[in-house]
Amino acid sequence: MRLPVTISLVLLFSLCLSPVHAKEAPRAERPALDLSRVMGTWHVIARIPNPVERGHVASRDEYTLTDDHKVRVRYVYREGFGEPEQETSARASVDKDSGNYDWRVWFYKIIPTRQRILEVAPDYSWMLISYPGRDLAWIFARSPDMDNDQYRKLVAKLRDDYGVYTDKLKRVPQRPEQVDRLGFEVPSKR
Repeated sequence: MRLPVTISLVLLFSLCLSPVHAKEAPRAERPALDLSRVMGTWHVIARIPNPVERGHVASRDEYTLTDDHKVRVRYVYREGFGEPEQETSARASVDKDSGNYDWRVWFYKIIPTRQRILEVAPDYSWMLISYPGRDLAWIFARSPDMDNDQYRKLVAKLRDDYGVYTDKLKRVPQRPEQVDRLGFEVPSKR
């Protein structure tokens, strides 16, 4: 029963995406992303809550390059810190003509969505992602911890440079001591 409900939510989620696109730097002004450096583990530091991920803690994406511009995506999460890890897998194709910034991601092999990497740190330590539009965005980092100054700078960058509606952005608890702290999302299970 859980799989059909999740598929329905993901489908609804992908159909309800805003047609308004987040601002992006002109492609001529930014170098192509080194796709091999994007691969690996990315911890979800913050996100605009959505029906698919709401209440997840200790969440992370793991990217693995499989073929020419094809990526295996493994999303790992818990519904609470006392709960077992769960995962969802997806596959993605990367648009070479976008400088590796635009990805088409398929959930359950049949539900296509789009993802745009807005910006990556020069050392690939953090990454800003959105779906086309201003209503969904994520802050990823290689480490599960991010200091408040860096976090505030990245939120400002999402808002000011890319036009993302950051007023709904919530931090994702990566450690139990972050639960119930101001600005953090509430876990599904306690």
